[in-house]
Amino acid sequence: MSTKTIKNWYLVHKWTSLICTVFMLLLCITGLPLIFHEEIDHLTGSHPEAAEMAEGATPATLDAIFATGMARVPGDVPQFLVFDDHEPVIYLTTAKSATNREDSRFNAYDAGTGEYIPTPPFDEGFMYVMLKLHIDLFAGLPGTLFLGVMGLLLVVAIVSGVVVYGPFMRKLDFGTVRKDKNTRVKWLDIHNMLGIVTLAWLFVVGFTGVINTLATPVFQYWQYDQLAEMVASYEDAAPLESLSSIDEAVATARQAAPGMEPSFIAFPESGFSSNHHYAVFMRGTTPLSSRTLKPVLVDAQTGELTASRDLPWYATALLLSQPLHFGDYGGLPLKIIWALLDIASILVLGSGLYLWLGRQRSSLETRLRELERGADTAVVV
Repeated sequence: MSTKTIKNWYLVHKWTSLICTVFMLLLCITGLPLIFHEEIDHLTGSHPEAAEMAEGATPATLDAIFATGMARVPGDVPQFLVFDDHEPVIYLTTAKSATNREDSRFNAYDAGTGEYIPTPPFDEGFMYVMLKLHIDLFAGLPGTLFLGVMGLLLVVAIVSGVVVYGPFMRKLDFGTVRKDKNTRVKWLDIHNMLGIVTLAWLFVVGFTGVINTLATPVFQYWQYDQLAEMVASYEDAAPLESLSSIDEAVATARQAAPGMEPSFIAFPESGFSSNHHYAVFMRGTTPLSSRTLKPVLVDAQTGELTASRDLPWYATALLLSQPLHFGDYGGLPLKIIWALLDIASILVLGSGLYLWLGRQRSSLETRLRELERGADTAVVV
């Protein structure tokens, strides 16, 4: 590459790194406990535990669980009924209005007995703070989109870092830390070595993180486009007078999507459904298909099937990107690998920040010459 090209790539790497590093450091730090959120919740008693069902006992019906749940929250309206992926536990989400997510209440119920399971509030405690900082910085959708931009800058910083430093790092054996040099050069070598180790992982996690920040706009577009199309015939329908059986709605959904299981049910007016339907979101039963969803719309008054179709490609792509970001599809061994790579990434980002803060003021040409010689240099990642 010409000197001018290297200069341009260096400047891209420098400024994208500088802008995103602090926020990426925050995301890596908050993401570390979130990797083990299931294990932490079980250890702290925050995760609902269902009782062992007696042999031959008949599990509670969804209608019974729904009736019990609504009796606990008089004045609320139902939003969602969510099926736990790993435990026989069902969550009922309610609020004062169907579309208000700010005051939503989450109550857990034993899927076998139908009894309420006391659990700590979901919106407090250490893990909640970590989750909110990681998702939206307590700033809602603007915070989420801001972190998406920071993630995009990280991806650009990684690509530009490979372009700038790749040719020079080939001159050193992998894992070389030049102990005869000063502290900055040692940290530079550690920074670059760990950068190589985490390169692909950080790129994948960063890129899928960017995709996940688009979840709200993606599903809002799906509601505006596909959902509106599916319920167009109900545009002038009279308001609901009563709700039909939830169990029958799920049975109808199973017939419309054979081989799939319910993931969650959106009640009428909840945003993920129409004003007249249960939206039963079905998921597959294999490791891959369990990440995808298929909405089945059931008339909430008659219990009859209205429509069912696969999610569009953009929504499916978003859902399939999530296990690559969370690392939760391979059990505890994969989570440990994810955690080790996360810690290595923290060191990469932290050392990059240290190298920049302790930089020597010299011209860009001088820095590039020093880089070619493998001497002390100012590097930012």
